Amino acid sequence: MAEQAKTAITPTRAEDYPAWYQQVVKAADMAENSEVRGCMVIKPWGYAIWENIQRELDDKFKETGHVNAYFPLFIPKSFFEKEAEHVEGFAKECAVVTHTRLEDDGKGGLKPAGPLTEELIVRPTSETIIGASFSKWVNSYRDLPLLINQWANVVRWELRTRLFLRTTEFLWQEGHTVHATEKEAIAETMLILKLYATFAREYLAIPVIEGEKTASERFPGAESTFTFEAMMQDKKALQAGTSHFLGQKFAKASDIKFQNQEGVEEFAWTTSWGVSTRLIGAIIMAHSDDNGLILPPRVAPIQVVIVPIYRNDEERKMVMEFTNNLLEEIKPLRYYDRKIQVKVDDRDLRGGEKIWDWIKKGVPIRLEIGPRDVDKGSVFLGRRDKDPRDKQNIQTTDFVKDVISLLDEIQSNLYQKALDYQIANTIKIDDKEEFYKYFTPKNTENPEIHGGFALSHWCGSPACEEAVKNDLKVTIRCIPIGAKAEEGNCIYCGKESTKRVIFAKSY
Repeated sequence: MAEQAKTAITPTRAEDYPAWYQQVVKAADMAENSEVRGCMVIKPWGYAIWENIQRELDDKFKETGHVNAYFPLFIPKSFFEKEAEHVEGFAKECAVVTHTRLEDDGKGGLKPAGPLTEELIVRPTSETIIGASFSKWVNSYRDLPLLINQWANVVRWELRTRLFLRTTEFLWQEGHTVHATEKEAIAETMLILKLYATFAREYLAIPVIEGEKTASERFPGAESTFTFEAMMQDKKALQAGTSHFLGQKFAKASDIKFQNQEGVEEFAWTTSWGVSTRLIGAIIMAHSDDNGLILPPRVAPIQVVIVPIYRNDEERKMVMEFTNNLLEEIKPLRYYDRKIQVKVDDRDLRGGEKIWDWIKKGVPIRLEIGPRDVDKGSVFLGRRDKDPRDKQNIQTTDFVKDVISLLDEIQSNLYQKALDYQIANTIKIDDKEEFYKYFTPKNTENPEIHGGFALSHWCGSPACEEAVKNDLKVTIRCIPIGAKAEEGNCIYCGKESTKRVIFAKSY
């Protein structure tokens, strides 16, 4: 018990949620701040989680007919100026390259050699540069649909940064597609939204709400933006990813035209969509506890860690022989179409120190093996979705037989716990005073403590939306897809409304 108190994350979630988050990242050795302000170094454990997310999503994109390509990091400034809304939306976030290579300044330092003929924007998103290529690739209806994805980094000049959630440079994928008709482009937009939401639920164990963004929250230049929103443990919303129907705006800006089946030239219809390393932040905030990170088995870099415990060379030989035999039995097993990831921790450290290291890293299953366990043919099993003190003794034969179902059970438990939390903190509110009270901090010393998601009526007026945002720092996260029409009154102005939307504070 004393060991647990010493090694648990401080401050706790209840004491200081933002600081707790940073400490979870540090304790799990996932990432650290870079010497470049606002940028992060993703360490091997954090990057391994991203690799698993990337691998699974990449497979799903390819299953739906998409192929990968790569486009330049630098985008001519004039490309952004072709689409007015787009440049306005990203202008304040752009990093700009203005000069060419460095040269000796004659004082022992370096200086830029000279200004560029045209400034280059460091990629904040790629609609314009990819559009330039698409305009050359698309000539006929036979070239469509064009379904392209790119895995890349992007740069957005952020004022306030937080590891994984909001950094100046981050990793993502961005899909860009071209279609012959509006109907096909909208279908693509919704296909990807559903793919994202299903991935969040089935792999990240995060319940999400799919919906459309209001005009003020749309991607700059899009006709429609669709999102999937998740509730974090501080009851804030996290926009986990977006899918955009771009209409013909970007096609016209980039001159993406094709000859239809009647031989008539027309502008194409385009979409774009993406998720990023922000998904790692979502995993942390949706599942982790005051002992550290908790990982869903389906994206965990290691699903089972075996910790041999011994005091001398004789015990070491016996325990390691038993451990290695168990390892060989587990290694061939497959979990979700891939080999199960299992590791033996034979570092020269105390057993308790190693165990707590893996608890903080969020590994789903821990096995502890000592000399007495060898004699009994058993192991002590700890599950990361349960209290670290809650361990059970299990025969190795039973463990090997049940490990896949145990991992599925952990995955399911994490999802259900997050879903229960979301349901418990989502309420319908029809009274303005109650609405304002719901989002007002309960404790002035801890402004993070407030309500969760409010399902309330909105008349559709941008003025009402903006007033709520200014008063409470609460935004409309989305207009839920599939929500039934319902008569009511706008939560702000009282005018008639036909739908409820989701209001929440957000990241």
